[in-house]
Amino acid sequence: MEPKACVVRTAGTNCDKETAYAFSVFGCEAELVHINELVSGKKKLAAYHILALPGGFTYGDDIAAGKVMANELRFKLAGQLKDFLAEGKLVIGICNGFQILVKSGLLPGCAEARPGASDKAGENDDLEQQASLIINDSGSFQAEWVNLKSPQEESLCVWARDLPPVIYLPIAHGEGKFMVKDSAVLERLKRNNQIVFRYCSPSGELEGFNPNGSLENIAGVCDATGRVLGLMPHPERHLYARQHPRWRASGEGSTGDGFFIFRNGVEYVRKNFCK
Repeated sequence: MEPKACVVRTAGTNCDKETAYAFSVFGCEAELVHINELVSGKKKLAAYHILALPGGFTYGDDIAAGKVMANELRFKLAGQLKDFLAEGKLVIGICNGFQILVKSGLLPGCAEARPGASDKAGENDDLEQQASLIINDSGSFQAEWVNLKSPQEESLCVWARDLPPVIYLPIAHGEGKFMVKDSAVLERLKRNNQIVFRYCSPSGELEGFNPNGSLENIAGVCDATGRVLGLMPHPERHLYARQHPRWRASGEGSTGDGFFIFRNGVEYVRKNFCK
């Protein structure tokens, strides 16, 4: 049995094929699945090992970026999601996918999964929104390459293990400023090592390198299990060195830094589910 990823799409998703390709590079069978197929029961999350929420502008980012699809997860798929997480499977949300995870309550404080939980509205109150991603301090859409400080100790996040101290990925968002509900949420993130990526300089300095004004330069967080990751930068857009506009001048190797994030996820599944 090979790893299987469910790459969810809906109106406005525009990075689904790139994300599916990134998984396929490592022998993972990645399927593009419309969210209505999951809601109707035509497809089941239980058939997959990885749930991926790719970038884009789902439903035109009406109300707020990712909010409509976040409500679909919370009020239509809560039971399936909780069962999926209770089995120890993986989730990644990239850019708009990160916004969806945060606004659904799955990040940063995903409650303990309860097998058999109901999908019905009103029976998923443990999915409480505790953070958000709001309009950049610049007030405009930003598309640029950024440096990210990655965990150097044994990372809690399975997606981020054994990464270089600083990685390089592109961002493309208008609402990427990470904020939390209150100081208690921030302290919990720090205490549990749930802050995965921070915007930084090429040498890893934080001060003065914050493209969107995020709280404490936060660019990505995971849940308390380390299996659910959300990040604003796009790892699927830097799988290979040649995806960078100056790759010939850099003299670097063939892989981009996003390569290692997807490899970590697929290898985790292969080790734990595909023996």
